Amino acid sequence: MMPSGFPMLAESAVGQFSGKPYEPDLDLSLPADSSNQLPELGDASQTVLSARDEEKIANQILKQVATSEDVLDDAEVTDYLQALGMRLGASSPDKQQKFYFFVLQERSINAFAMPGGVIGVHTGLFTSSNSESELASVLGHEIGHVTQHHLARMLASQKYDMFKNIAATALALLVMRSNPQAGMGAMTAASAAGIQRQIDYTREHEREADRVGLTILQDAGFDVRAMPAFFNTLQRATRFSDGNMPSYLRTHPMTSERIADMGNRVQNLPYKQVSENPAFSLMRAKIRAFEGAPTQMVEEFKNNLEEGRFQNEQSEHYGLAYAYLRANQAKNAQQQVQWLEQHGMVSPYLVTLKALTLAKLGQVAEAEQQFVQGLQKYTQHRMLAQGEAELLIRSNQWAQAVTFIQKQLSMFPEDPKLYDWLAAAYQGQGRQMLRHQALGESYVRKYDLPRAIDQFDIASKAKDGDFYLQSKVEARLKALRLQQARDKDDDKS
Repeated sequence: MMPSGFPMLAESAVGQFSGKPYEPDLDLSLPADSSNQLPELGDASQTVLSARDEEKIANQILKQVATSEDVLDDAEVTDYLQALGMRLGASSPDKQQKFYFFVLQERSINAFAMPGGVIGVHTGLFTSSNSESELASVLGHEIGHVTQHHLARMLASQKYDMFKNIAATALALLVMRSNPQAGMGAMTAASAAGIQRQIDYTREHEREADRVGLTILQDAGFDVRAMPAFFNTLQRATRFSDGNMPSYLRTHPMTSERIADMGNRVQNLPYKQVSENPAFSLMRAKIRAFEGAPTQMVEEFKNNLEEGRFQNEQSEHYGLAYAYLRANQAKNAQQQVQWLEQHGMVSPYLVTLKALTLAKLGQVAEAEQQFVQGLQKYTQHRMLAQGEAELLIRSNQWAQAVTFIQKQLSMFPEDPKLYDWLAAAYQGQGRQMLRHQALGESYVRKYDLPRAIDQFDIASKAKDGDFYLQSKVEARLKALRLQQARDKDDDKS
């Protein structure tokens, strides 16, 4: 019997929060050098922040991201952004730099970069970008800040005495970038304001990130004219915002010199026809569907379709379907799915939407069939795996859930949500050692080492595992404790 609350994914496929940025297993083989005489990175950032320091700061930030209620937990949006970012990162000057992308549920136009390659993007940036190349131009700019170590160099120049102070500063910045008022409350008003002044990018940093970003955009195969086009979008946002400067301009100071510089550079580059990735417009529509009240968004999408105000008709119907699901109008959502099928849409995003709609209608067997068939065709589409795992759990199919999730973890080994569902399946079977082991692995992937150790400690004391499992749990517990000790020694030194 299906619980009355099912399906959670259908009810809040984009509204679910908490979770970490997921890093797909992508081929990051090194392309030919395309630095075009980029500025020297210099070693100013290394006076305080080593590569290890930046990595530790990144892990602390990602731990906050994993539990933040402001971070969008939608596998499709996150994986799309991560794939886009990694494509750009593969064309960056620093081929060894890791990048972690996440989305904040915030309607302002903004994006920001942190030490260690952590890059946050506001949903408002998605909805304000007119093309994937425009979105990519902003990500390229932020990647430029990371590879040039701008923030690390500014933090290092303040000559803080302790690493923890720098990590705390970075975490305060994360809060302020997403919510300036909350950020001010994270520390005293005076010190928070001082930190904000110290770490806002300088004009020279912005020009440098522009040049690096433009080169990345070109080498990754995007439309370089998207960068000055996005500058124009920001100018229009300023003109129609009653004098309130867009968030992006507050943290990334814009000058007429910068705009002219990018315009001149783009004019000297050859024109390249770029085909639009349909995933961009679909993810943009999905985000829009969850921005306002459900009935309001239904009316907005319907009006756009009736009046022809859209860039992509399929994406508009796709967004309307999600708005209908939010408004508990599953029959109407099903009509939109049928329209998309009749108009030739073939996409894993449509498979997910159809499965969620069927589940919302109570057609559980049909929904499960959609998930299973979808995964056979789109083996790397993580939300299909999450959806099937949740469906099996919520219908109390414990054994099937364990078998299915274990198979999916070979494809998505870093997904904490799958480990959470696996723990739920083991709990349903009454297998406590395996349950706490799965929870421990989930916490590892949420960058929460203390809680991971607690779960493995509980697992090691459970009495329902065989000798092999007991040994495996104890070995993992020992390794995590050694890692924790190393981290403490690093902090002391």
